[in-house]
Amino acid sequence: MNTSSPRAPAPTFDTGHFRQALGQFATGVTVITTRLADGSFRGLTASSFNSVSLTPPLVLWSLGTNANSMPIFSGNSHYVINVLAADQAHLAKLFSTRGDYPWDTVPYELSRTGQPILTGACAWFECHNRSRYPEGDHVIFVGEVEHCEFIPRPPLIFHGGQFHSLA
Repeated sequence: MNTSSPRAPAPTFDTGHFRQALGQFATGVTVITTRLADGSFRGLTASSFNSVSLTPPLVLWSLGTNANSMPIFSGNSHYVINVLAADQAHLAKLFSTRGDYPWDTVPYELSRTGQPILTGACAWFECHNRSRYPEGDHVIFVGEVEHCEFIPRPPLIFHGGQFHSLA
Protein backbone atom coordinates (compact mmCIF):
# COMPACT_ATOMS: atom_id res chain seq x y z
CA MET A 1 0.00 0.00 0.00
CA ASN A 2 1.42 3.36 -1.02
CA THR A 3 1.02 5.93 1.76
CA SER A 4 2.82 8.86 0.16
CA SER A 5 0.96 11.85 -1.24
CA PRO A 6 1.86 14.45 -3.82
CA ARG A 7 3.83 17.34 -2.33
CA ALA A 8 1.88 20.26 -0.89
CA PRO A 9 2.35 23.71 -2.39
CA ALA A 10 4.90 25.98 -0.69
CA PRO A 11 3.56 27.52 2.55
CA THR A 12 2.26 31.08 2.53
CA PHE A 13 3.69 31.82 6.02
CA ASP A 14 7.08 31.94 7.72
CA THR A 15 8.36 29.64 10.49
CA GLY A 16 7.76 32.29 13.19
CA HIS A 17 4.08 32.52 12.27
CA PHE A 18 3.84 28.72 12.15
CA ARG A 19 5.44 28.44 15.60
CA GLN A 20 2.96 30.97 17.03
CA ALA A 21 0.03 29.08 15.53
CA LEU A 22 1.33 25.80 17.00
CA GLY A 23 1.63 27.54 20.38
CA GLN A 24 -2.16 27.84 20.49
CA PHE A 25 -2.40 24.07 20.96
CA ALA A 26 -2.07 23.19 24.65
CA THR A 27 0.12 20.16 25.27
CA GLY A 28 1.34 18.15 28.19
CA VAL A 29 5.03 18.32 29.02
CA THR A 30 7.33 15.31 29.15
CA VAL A 31 10.96 14.63 29.94
CA ILE A 32 12.43 11.73 27.98
CA THR A 33 15.19 10.02 29.97
CA THR A 34 17.70 7.30 29.19
CA ARG A 35 20.85 5.68 30.54
CA LEU A 36 24.08 5.59 28.53
CA ALA A 37 26.44 2.63 28.28
CA ASP A 38 28.82 4.32 30.75
CA GLY A 39 26.00 4.47 33.35
CA SER A 40 25.37 8.21 33.08
CA PHE A 41 21.87 9.60 32.43
CA ARG A 42 20.53 11.99 29.81
CA GLY A 43 17.18 13.67 29.42
CA LEU A 44 15.34 16.22 27.33
CA THR A 45 12.06 18.11 27.52
CA ALA A 46 9.51 17.30 24.82
CA SER A 47 5.90 18.26 24.27
CA SER A 48 5.57 16.16 21.12
CA PHE A 49 4.12 13.07 22.82
CA ASN A 50 1.12 11.06 21.66
CA SER A 51 -0.42 7.61 21.80
CA VAL A 52 -0.27 5.49 18.64
CA SER A 53 -1.76 2.08 19.43
CA LEU A 54 -3.26 0.11 22.31
CA THR A 55 -2.37 -3.31 20.85
CA PRO A 56 0.57 -3.37 20.80
CA PRO A 57 1.03 -0.45 23.22
CA LEU A 58 2.84 2.22 21.18
CA VAL A 59 3.58 5.90 21.81
CA LEU A 60 5.48 8.51 19.82
CA TRP A 61 7.56 11.64 20.34
CA SER A 62 9.83 13.65 18.07
CA LEU A 63 13.30 15.18 18.22
CA GLY A 64 15.01 17.72 15.95
CA THR A 65 17.47 16.09 13.56
CA ASN A 66 20.22 18.51 14.64
CA ALA A 67 19.69 17.98 18.39
CA ASN A 68 22.87 17.11 20.30
CA SER A 69 21.02 14.20 21.90
CA MET A 70 19.96 12.62 18.58
CA PRO A 71 22.78 10.01 18.59
CA ILE A 72 21.96 9.10 22.21
CA PHE A 73 18.24 8.49 21.70
CA SER A 74 18.51 6.89 18.28
CA GLY A 75 21.21 4.53 19.53
CA ASN A 76 19.77 3.41 22.89
CA SER A 77 17.43 0.44 23.17
CA HIS A 78 15.23 1.94 25.93
CA TYR A 79 14.00 5.24 27.29
CA VAL A 80 11.34 6.51 29.69
CA ILE A 81 8.75 9.14 28.84
CA ASN A 82 7.98 11.01 32.09
CA VAL A 83 4.72 13.04 32.00
CA LEU A 84 5.40 16.00 34.29
CA ALA A 85 3.03 17.04 37.06
CA ALA A 86 1.95 20.66 37.55
CA ASP A 87 4.60 21.27 40.23
CA GLN A 88 7.48 20.10 38.01
CA ALA A 89 7.98 23.10 35.70
CA HIS A 90 11.50 23.43 37.12
CA LEU A 91 12.34 20.00 35.62
CA ALA A 92 10.92 21.01 32.23
CA LYS A 93 13.18 24.08 32.27
CA LEU A 94 16.20 22.12 33.50
CA PHE A 95 15.95 19.48 30.77
CA SER A 96 15.26 22.03 28.02
CA THR A 97 18.80 23.42 28.28
CA ARG A 98 21.85 21.96 26.56
CA GLY A 99 24.62 20.25 28.46
CA ASP A 100 25.03 17.89 31.34
CA TYR A 101 22.42 18.05 34.07
CA PRO A 102 23.03 17.86 37.80
CA TRP A 103 21.36 14.47 38.26
CA ASP A 104 22.37 14.59 41.93
CA THR A 105 19.71 17.33 42.34
CA VAL A 106 16.99 15.45 40.40
CA PRO A 107 14.95 12.89 42.35
CA TYR A 108 14.58 9.66 40.39
CA GLU A 109 14.35 5.91 40.68
CA LEU A 110 15.41 3.23 38.21
CA SER A 111 13.09 1.30 35.93
CA ARG A 112 13.28 -2.44 35.30
CA THR A 113 15.87 -1.82 32.57
CA GLY A 114 17.85 0.72 34.60
CA GLN A 115 16.38 3.86 33.02
CA PRO A 116 15.76 6.94 35.21
CA ILE A 117 12.12 7.60 36.17
CA LEU A 118 11.55 11.11 37.53
CA THR A 119 10.02 11.02 41.01
CA GLY A 120 6.63 12.74 41.16
CA ALA A 121 5.77 12.44 37.46
CA CYS A 122 2.04 11.93 37.01
CA ALA A 123 2.71 9.11 34.53
CA TRP A 124 5.66 7.34 32.98
CA PHE A 125 6.15 4.93 30.10
CA GLU A 126 9.19 2.67 29.85
CA CYS A 127 9.71 2.06 26.15
CA HIS A 128 11.69 -0.13 23.83
CA ASN A 129 13.06 2.08 21.04
CA ARG A 130 10.99 0.32 18.34
CA SER A 131 11.36 2.55 15.27
CA ARG A 132 12.31 5.97 13.97
CA TYR A 133 10.96 7.91 11.00
CA PRO A 134 12.72 10.99 9.59
CA GLU A 135 10.20 13.68 8.57
CA GLY A 136 11.14 17.26 7.76
CA ASP A 137 13.59 18.62 10.34
CA HIS A 138 12.63 16.03 13.01
CA VAL A 139 12.75 12.30 13.64
CA ILE A 140 9.61 10.62 14.96
CA PHE A 141 10.42 7.99 17.60
CA VAL A 142 7.93 5.17 18.15
CA GLY A 143 8.32 3.41 21.48
CA GLU A 144 6.78 0.08 22.42
CA VAL A 145 5.66 0.45 26.03
CA GLU A 146 6.98 -2.35 28.24
CA HIS A 147 5.77 -0.90 31.54
CA CYS A 148 3.83 2.16 32.66
CA GLU A 149 2.48 3.67 35.86
CA PHE A 150 0.52 6.75 36.84
CA ILE A 151 -0.42 8.85 39.85
CA PRO A 152 -3.61 10.88 39.40
CA ARG A 153 -2.22 14.43 39.74
CA PRO A 154 -2.75 17.62 37.75
CA PRO A 155 -0.37 17.65 34.76
CA LEU A 156 1.95 20.41 33.63
CA ILE A 157 0.54 22.13 30.53
CA PHE A 158 2.38 24.23 27.93
CA HIS A 159 0.39 26.83 25.98
CA GLY A 160 1.34 30.08 24.30
CA GLY A 161 4.98 29.76 25.32
CA GLN A 162 4.21 29.41 29.04
CA PHE A 163 3.63 26.67 31.61
CA HIS A 164 0.17 26.29 33.12
CA SER A 165 -1.70 23.94 35.43
CA LEU A 166 -5.21 22.54 35.41
CA ALA A 167 -5.29 22.91 39.19
